[in-house]
Amino acid sequence: MDQVVKPLQVLQNSLNKNVLVCVKGNKEYRGILTGYDQHMNLVLKNAEEFSDNQSRGTFPVVVVRGDNVIYISPS
Repeated sequence: MDQVVKPLQVLQNSLNKNVLVCVKGNKEYRGILTGYDQHMNLVLKNAEEFSDNQSRGTFPVVVVRGDNVIYISPS
């Protein structure tokens, strides 16, 4: 039988790795996932913000509120 992978396990496996986070408002963040909690609030280090496929800047630390997250993907 296939093993079931839970969402928080995926986040745990992505810690200290590059991820792409798509959020409401047509924005994306690419950075290193350094933390998360049970609400899927995320902390990204060295994150670059994209809007309409254009870079909007780089930030040393970004906190993304979990209820704004549409999806998270390895980058």
